[in-house]
Amino acid sequence: MEEYHDRSLRGRVFQRLREDILSGVYHEHEELREITIGEELGVSRTPVREALRQLELEGLVTIIPNKGAYVTGITQKDVYDIYKIRSMLEGMCARWATEHITERQIEELEEVLLLSEFHLQKKGGEQAEQVTELDGKFHKVLYEASNSRILEHVLSDFHKYVQMARAMSVGEKNRAVRSIQEHREILKAIKDRDGELAEELANRHILNVMKNLHLSEQVVRRENREEQEEI
Repeated sequence: MEEYHDRSLRGRVFQRLREDILSGVYHEHEELREITIGEELGVSRTPVREALRQLELEGLVTIIPNKGAYVTGITQKDVYDIYKIRSMLEGMCARWATEHITERQIEELEEVLLLSEFHLQKKGGEQAEQVTELDGKFHKVLYEASNSRILEHVLSDFHKYVQMARAMSVGEKNRAVRSIQEHREILKAIKDRDGELAEELANRHILNVMKNLHLSEQVVRRENREEQEEI
């Protein structure tokens, strides 16, 4: 029982640190001090140390012996790669959803779209945050509708890894309007059981996000060159 508690504690610390890194609470190259994190989370150094090792395996943290653990973060190249892979996998997900989606999931997606349009018309600082959250929910339900645990897990992880870039894209009003319309078109194709069209629309949707974020091979190469020159 004690061993299970230790694993559970380590898992909670890992998830918290992972979320904080991906959401920008911790910045690239920032040191992650075991004592400080342990005090903040109310745990000993052991689960923090184990969580940091796990984060290193994911490429989010670099541990330098006798120095400490530092945030590696998500580079522009990482974001580009993730969106490029998503542009293919999201299409597969939409195609499979046409075969397996339930009426309840269709209703959920329609409700998400209605709420997205409602919040888009509101004024105030929370508007972008609410629309971004609903955008995430739309994709989450779609992943579930694919009826593939593996695909759902992979795409959900990718979605978390680029959440800051995604928030920037959806938060821009003109892009948000187009994004909701694209979601509507994907849902219609799924409801019509047109797997080929649903796949094409879902792939194009992600490519449009990349275009809005100015993600291209040329941009990534240029930024890589600039980083190398700084080094």
